[in-house]
Parts: sequence; C-alpha cells; structure tokens
Amino acid sequence: MERRKVNWRPQSDSDWEGEDGEEEPFPLVPPLQASHWRNTAGFWLLGLCNNFAYVVMLSAAHDILRGQEAQNKTTGLEVFTASVSESSSSPPPTSSPPPSSNTSRYDCNALSTAAILLADILPTLLIKFTAPFFLHLVPYNYRVLLCFLTAAGSFLIVSYSTTITISLLGVVFASISSGLGEISFLSLTAYYHRDVVAGWSSGTGGAGIFGALSYLWLTWAGLSPQHTLLVMLVIPVILLCSYFLLLIQPPSVPRWKWHTPAWSTFGAASDRRPLMDHDDCSQNTSVGSYSLTFFEKICIIPGLLKYMLPLSVVYFAEYFINQGLFELLYFKNTALTHALQYRWYQMLYQAGVFISRSSVKCLSIKKIWMLALLQCVNMVFLLFAVYYMFIPSIYIVMALIVYEGLLGGAAYVNTFNNISQESKDEHREFAMSAACVADTLGISLSGAAAIPVHNYFCSLP
Repeated sequence: MERRKVNWRPQSDSDWEGEDGEEEPFPLVPPLQASHWRNTAGFWLLGLCNNFAYVVMLSAAHDILRGQEAQNKTTGLEVFTASVSESSSSPPPTSSPPPSSNTSRYDCNALSTAAILLADILPTLLIKFTAPFFLHLVPYNYRVLLCFLTAAGSFLIVSYSTTITISLLGVVFASISSGLGEISFLSLTAYYHRDVVAGWSSGTGGAGIFGALSYLWLTWAGLSPQHTLLVMLVIPVILLCSYFLLLIQPPSVPRWKWHTPAWSTFGAASDRRPLMDHDDCSQNTSVGSYSLTFFEKICIIPGLLKYMLPLSVVYFAEYFINQGLFELLYFKNTALTHALQYRWYQMLYQAGVFISRSSVKCLSIKKIWMLALLQCVNMVFLLFAVYYMFIPSIYIVMALIVYEGLLGGAAYVNTFNNISQESKDEHREFAMSAACVADTLGISLSGAAAIPVHNYFCSLP
C-alpha cells in the first residue's frame, strides 16, 4: 500500500489510519532518536535560561540598591532607598547586616521581602492574562528575540543603574522576559513530542539552583555585583543558541511570517479525551484548523480550571511561606547568621523544586488538588511555628522547606504534562499558554498577603 504524504503539524501520540483502514504511524520524532533528545535538551536549556534572570534579579537588585543607598544619602532619598533595598528576597553577600526591629521578638527587615517580589511578578501576570488571546499573531522568532533583548537589558540596566527607579526598571525587564518566554515556549511545545514538556519543566527547576549558586559563587569569588551581572549576559546568548541552533524546527512553526497558519484536518486526534466536554462550545471548535476564534478560546478555559486552580493554590501557599515566613524563621542557637539561614532556605527550596520538576517521567500525578491541600497544610503549620516558635531545630525547618519545594515543583510539571496529554491537538497550543497564568496569579496574591502578615508579626513585642 502506498503511504500518504503527511505534512508537519503539532505532534500527537495518536496514530493515523491509512486509506484501507490500516494504522499508519504518525511522523513523530521517535523517543529514541537523536533528534528527540536534541529537542528535549533544547527545551531544557530554554527553561533554564528563561527563568535565570528572574531568579538572579532579586538578589542582584538588592546588592545594587545597597550601593545606591550610599550614593543617595545626600539627596534626601536615603529613607526610601533603605526600605526598598532591604526588601530583597535574599540577603546580600556583604558583611553589612540588615536593619532589624528593636522592639519585635523577630529579627525583621524594614519591609517584607514580598515587596520586591511584587515588582518582579506583576508585569509577568499582566502578560499571561492578556497574551494568550493575541500572541499567536506574533511569529515565534520575534518573540524569542524580544525575550533575548529584555533579559540582556535587565542585566545591563541593573548593573549600570544609578537610581532606584532605573534599577526597578531592570527588574521589570527581567519579569517581561520571563513571562513572555514562559507563555511562548510552553505554546511551542505543541509542535513537538510531548516529552519536551518534561525537559522544559526540569530546566525551569534548574534555573533556581544554577541561578542562585552562580550569583553566590561569583560574588564570593570577588566579583562585584555589577560585574557578576555582566558575566551573566552569556545566559541570553545561550537562550538564542538553544532556540535557533539546537531545536529542530518543524516547518509548521510560524517563525517569521506575520499570519496565523491553518492546518489540514487530521483523524485520530479527535478521539483523545478532551479537557472540556461542553457541547455548545465543541460545536464551534474547528477541529481542522488551529486558528481558534476568541469564543473558542473562552470555551477551552473551563476545562483547564481543574488544573489551574490547584496550581494557583500551591503557588500561593509556597510563596507565602517563602516571602512571608522565611525571614521570620530565625534560629539564634546555630552557627549560621540570619543572612546565611535565609540563603540556605532559598537554596533548599530550589533543590526540592528542581528534583520534582524533573520527576514526571518517573512519577505522574493526576490529582493536583492533593498537592494543593498538602501545601496549604505546610503553610499553616509554618505559620503557627512562626507565631509560637515551637520548632526546636533549624534542621526540621530545612526538611520542611525541601518538602515544600517538592510539592511546588510536582504541581507545576504535572499540571502542564496533564494538559499536554489531555488536550486535543487543535487546542493544545492555546491551552498550554493560557494555563501558565495560574502559578503567576498565585505568586502575586501571596506577595500581597505576605506584606501585612510580615508587618503584623514584626509589630509583636
């Protein structure tokens, strides 16, 4: 029998049927071929590079702002500078201690670390809420170039900034790069074998460890924060090389042409269990076209909520812990200073995230709500631990923080793996981009909630 010629399209695990009813294999990149591993490695590097600036920028901005504090003492801005610079998510590697409360039972910063978190996450939230409805009009190559420019710009702006406003502008650039990159690269996975979702998730987990460690090592080696950021300009370059040189681009990917492509109808893909089963919506969905209308996109979203809502809860709980409670979990009976304890908390959290985001091939979880419940229990326990101070050892807290990271990373990778597996082919690109707003929404809400909680604890005598 003569085989039909099949064009490239977003890849599926389903088989095609020949003209005589004989099953015909779909032209996927087979999992054992070198091209498969090349694409998986490419998405791993894209995940690493995309989140790298976001991870580094909080610590780097803190150090830069501390230097500006000294410059601004004669300009009348010293009070504002001190409050902003002390709100970084990780203590500086310098010997200068942060200001603390003289009356509170806690060793408090002047402002919660959630303040800088909000500056670093709100632009991403805006992008993720709006972009899924228009970003498909922009070819992927232009999106990647914009991610490169904003990531490189964030390092340069913060490195050479002389005022607080310019430094915060650099943080915003890092947020734009991360948000635009996540929504673009998750959408791009629709054109590849589903295994690349695991590669992407593992890479984003690796960004936490490698970003924090590289900044810490370079500054401990004697480089100034400014020079450290300039060295990290290699990361946006690696992102470009991963996308343009490492990935094998299917011809169906809209790369340079400013139009929405349409693909031919394909058969067995419609047999996959969809995320949503609303008849009124499915009747308006064109199975043979990837050019979804606004109404069709709205119809897809309800089917995603069973994964998006639990993911938002998981990220709300874990970032409430990270930005609202970490700095208050201080043990005075150890050899570690408050600054070093905080750094260890962040490092152990990132280690847990990396492990679980790399685990989907070994353990797949469908019930994301269970992870949300466990993370909320973790948050409530640590909240009581901060108030009553009943945990006797820092090592118990460290174990709980690793556990927290494992829950968060597992929720992320399994959410997008489940959506990728269950989405119909014509829905998958939009579904992957729309669902990524869930974690950002949870992070934003946690940042807003952590500030008054921090202020309350620090006001206790």
